[in-house]
Amino acid sequence: MDTQTSFPPRLDARPRDLPPSTGTKKAPGRRWSTTVLLVLVTLIGALGGAVVVARAGDRVDVLAIARDVPAGHRLAAQDLTTVSFAKDPGLSSVPAAQRTTVIGKRAAVDLRHGGLLSPAQLAPGGALGDAAQVVGVEVKRGNAPRDELRAGDKVAAVVLPAPGGTEDTGTRDKDTAPVTIPATVKTIGTPDSTGALVVNLIVSPADGALLATKAAAKQIALVREPREGGS
Repeated sequence: MDTQTSFPPRLDARPRDLPPSTGTKKAPGRRWSTTVLLVLVTLIGALGGAVVVARAGDRVDVLAIARDVPAGHRLAAQDLTTVSFAKDPGLSSVPAAQRTTVIGKRAAVDLRHGGLLSPAQLAPGGALGDAAQVVGVEVKRGNAPRDELRAGDKVAAVVLPAPGGTEDTGTRDKDTAPVTIPATVKTIGTPDSTGALVVNLIVSPADGALLATKAAAKQIALVREPREGGS
């Protein structure tokens, strides 16, 4: 009977070679999604930068208000400043190139510091309008609203009876409405020790002579008309 002989394992036997580990394989679809996302982010950034550059290059120089200007005052060089503004077709502004033509015009409304100047805020014509006169009227205390008048206000210059209750052309009937002259306040002086103050009024040439005559005779009182917006 044959007997098989068992041999002990060789200590110097070479272990069986194993294939190298390649790790977990990434799905091809995930790699493609990441690439597309990076491309999209790059494109969005490039487009955003292009828009910013385009807008920055489409700016214009316009006129702005350098300090508060009351209605009725002529604009001086110190009242205006130039700012760079993004061009907006829906916004009405005055180009900085028109600065010299704007200086001397009259403000139609109160102008506030920091605001942009628009053509609608300027009175038509020159500093006083196309056909206007300025008359200085010294108003006695009590003949004008105290601390209520300001430049640009519409007022009625009321002709008062002459001392003694008579007019230059005769005695006025007590029931007859007084003569009034429509005017616009241009500037207001500082009251003197008696409370009287000088108010420069813009009036029509047809009323300038009459107002000057009655003002010299101290026969004028001022009534402020309602302001727009009730202010």
